Amino acid sequence: MTAAMQPHVALIEPRGLSRVRAAAYIGVSPTKFDEMVSDGRMPPPKRIDGRKVWDRRMLDEAFEGLPDGGATRDTNPWNELT
Repeated sequence: MTAAMQPHVALIEPRGLSRVRAAAYIGVSPTKFDEMVSDGRMPPPKRIDGRKVWDRRMLDEAFEGLPDGGATRDTNPWNELT
């Protein structure tokens, strides 16, 4: 019997994501994700034995911290206030 046929079985979204899934989760390629981890825009992975996994909650927090709209990473809209 499949999970779809068992209404009492809930699908659990993993908290730890592989590099490829973490990149897809935030909507970028794995190469762009690597760049964002390297420059600090995305968090480093956690280690589970020899495996690297990214915490979904940490990805959410880092994603919230990314600039909106046309702002660049070096642009701080608060600097424009007089």
